[in-house]
Amino acid sequence: MRFLVTGGAGFIGSHLCERLIQKDHFVVCLDNFNNYYPLKIKRRNIQSLISQKRFRLIEGDILDWKLLEKVYHKDQFDVVVHLAARAGVRPSIQNPQLYQKVNIEGTVNLLEISAQRGISKFIFASSSSVYGNNAKVPFSEEDRVDFPISPYAATKKACELLAYTYHSLRSLPVTCLRFFTVYGPRQRPDMAIHKFTKLITQGEEIPLFGDGTSRRDYTYITDIIDGVEKAIEKCDGFRIYNLGESQTVELNVLIRLLEEVVGKPAKIKRLPDQQGDAAVTYADVSKARRELGYSPHVSIQEGIPKFVEWFIQESDLKD
Repeated sequence: MRFLVTGGAGFIGSHLCERLIQKDHFVVCLDNFNNYYPLKIKRRNIQSLISQKRFRLIEGDILDWKLLEKVYHKDQFDVVVHLAARAGVRPSIQNPQLYQKVNIEGTVNLLEISAQRGISKFIFASSSSVYGNNAKVPFSEEDRVDFPISPYAATKKACELLAYTYHSLRSLPVTCLRFFTVYGPRQRPDMAIHKFTKLITQGEEIPLFGDGTSRRDYTYITDIIDGVEKAIEKCDGFRIYNLGESQTVELNVLIRLLEEVVGKPAKIKRLPDQQGDAAVTYADVSKARRELGYSPHVSIQEGIPKFVEWFIQESDLKD
């Protein structure tokens, strides 16, 4: 099969591209290498793929309609996996216009051209952030998601609605995947596990927002990629699935686990609650289990040592 993976040089995208290449698929990776974090990180993410015959990198932007026309004209894609987005809850509060433009307009571009070209499967990377401060836990796909607490979350909700519209009007098969706090090797440096590991290693203060009792459903990268693969196989009609570990970990507990694995105590800088942060994220994955055969199995106790081992190996990340 022939795949287009947008944002394919990022954390999740590079792992997905690797998995697809291993399964003998042909992959076109479209990434604009923006400056959200150092470009060398994304370059390194796909370094092992560049020489692969079944892999092609295109440096470009999903906002560039003419480029998309060229990309889709050159290759007859079977599947589009749309991971590209302006990431980060907190930065979206400072620059909502950028998030609206990239995430919503860019997604509409891809939905439109995919519908025009008769793409048979379109996978959209949504986010657990669409649930906001949902009072009911665990979060189910049947819950209302009308109360986002950040522009980032609002863009993801808007894209889900647009995806349904394209399915309804243009018969585009779309599956939306709500990812729950993905971590593991190559995790973005602004994410808590990566950031905290670096600061503990360097003996610097960890910024701890709130009292540390917030809880997250941390999902290891291989479990996410397994879920994406299964969603691709079953993509038909319009579907939304949670992909999480379906376990919650308190922030204070996460820090203690990092201290144990790194072998150094954390220096804590306590700060007020951060605007836009949810108190808890917790995935009900029963629908994904039932319909996709999704079965996450990497616990936080297994995943953190794997991440720290990678972080230590990639020594320049500590600079």
